[in-house]
Amino acid sequence: MGALVRNSSGQVVATMAKSRQGHMPPKIVEGWASQEALRWCGEKHIDVHQVKVDCLNLITDIQAHDSISSSFGAIVSSVREVLSSFPTVSLQHIHRQENTSEPTVAAVRRTARGVNIQPKPYDFSMTSIFRRRNNTHQDQENDPSQREIKLNELKTAIGPLSGRSLQYCTDPCFKRYLEARNWNVDKSKKMLEESLKWRSVFKPEDIRWEDIAVEGETGKIYRANFHDRQGRSVLILRPAKQNTASLDNQMRHLVYLIENAILNLPEGEEQMAWLIDFTGWTLSTSVPIKSARETVNILQNHYPERLAVAFLYNPPRIFEAFWKIVKYFLDAKTFHKVKFVYTKNKDSVELMKQYFDEENLPTDFGGKAVLNYDYEEFSRLMAQDDAKYVALHGSKEKLSQATNGLSGAEVAPEPAS
Repeated sequence: MGALVRNSSGQVVATMAKSRQGHMPPKIVEGWASQEALRWCGEKHIDVHQVKVDCLNLITDIQAHDSISSSFGAIVSSVREVLSSFPTVSLQHIHRQENTSEPTVAAVRRTARGVNIQPKPYDFSMTSIFRRRNNTHQDQENDPSQREIKLNELKTAIGPLSGRSLQYCTDPCFKRYLEARNWNVDKSKKMLEESLKWRSVFKPEDIRWEDIAVEGETGKIYRANFHDRQGRSVLILRPAKQNTASLDNQMRHLVYLIENAILNLPEGEEQMAWLIDFTGWTLSTSVPIKSARETVNILQNHYPERLAVAFLYNPPRIFEAFWKIVKYFLDAKTFHKVKFVYTKNKDSVELMKQYFDEENLPTDFGGKAVLNYDYEEFSRLMAQDDAKYVALHGSKEKLSQATNGLSGAEVAPEPAS
């Protein structure tokens, strides 16, 4: 399959191509192509205005919002989900002759990198996507020299820092906030300032395992003893094992483990993976909407670009109602990092295997490893990590004396009105 992106003037500004072996009905191919093209646009932060496909049945079923019990229905649902990340996008049907014309196919073939594209009936699908504006802004985002300029602009805009704010605001940190806001300095500044205020109140650096140990008794969230294929830390979440009622303590527990996952990242790696197990999950044991919203807020607004991927493993059918609400809390970047895995869906299982070695992955997630949560053992591990954290970050007293060479104070919370 192939996809090309045109700007408002009709010029091709980006292309992609992908192959898949096997025989599939034409409309499933069209649906898969549209799904992959839109996901790619999300990953590349392309602002989609219009999508043109040559399968009228696909467009009709997407717009009908009916539930379809078939493999095609699963594709339609997936495309609808991805489309929800582009709230103003429209779908348009075009004739196949236009979509597989030689100039169109040639534009994709030039960047296909070995993918054999032949515009034969039913074995090639093209999705045409139109951007809301031209590609100049995105070109600037991808230019290393422009990124360095924006990094320095953000540093200047933030101004003098001291103590923990100074320690937190490393170059990689600035870049994560810039990336989260598509390298818009003003938006990145606002986001970072809000995080610094949040950190000055929440004080994630001061949380120790002994403070939130009761939250960890059931293993509802814990850092796994294995990594993904890129060496990233893995957090395992089991929402059905909720054992407390205090939202504040639950969020302190979550933040502690996010910080712990970051502490245990290998050098050069900045992101973690989440595995969410829905065993035993019901509407009565589900996380309250308020908790879900606060979890999303903390993760995407105060730990931007720390999540690489989140796999939701075998959620029950009733989870759909919960997800329809929660997904609106997610920004486009976070939304595209969420992957649903169903044991009966071969494609989703294969996607998960791209991230994890089957030998390390627990049987609860379709792997071969046996992983049992041991509260006492995990507590000992966290106590060791607490000592490592203090040794790495220093005490609050020492940090309060550090500055970045400018006379300034740590960003403080806004006074209560």
